[in-house]
Amino acid sequence: MEIDYIAIGERIREARTRANLTQAALAEKAGIEPSNLSHIERAATKVSLPTLMNIANALEVTLDELVCGSLIKNSHISVKMLEDVLSKCTPQEQMILAEFLKNSIESFRKFKSK
Repeated sequence: MEIDYIAIGERIREARTRANLTQAALAEKAGIEPSNLSHIERAATKVSLPTLMNIANALEVTLDELVCGSLIKNSHISVKMLEDVLSKCTPQEQMILAEFLKNSIESFRKFKSK
């Protein structure tokens, strides 16, 4: 499995946006140049492991949250993402989303098997 630098850059951008940080602010926290962060977010350059660790620490996320698309065993990340989304919903919204997800999975599996 290859490393998906585009997806990693997108996840970094999403986490930075959620943290209300500019590229310059995150770069400063991570100890890198803002232009380097811009290149990483656009996948114009391959991010090194030490730099990725600095970015993850600055964003207060785990490395696997940033690279989950490149990991074979990554279901715990998906579960965490679902938990985060559902925690912001009312009980009624949670039930509606659970039913929607269940129906979507059934439809997807039927379509996939054809």
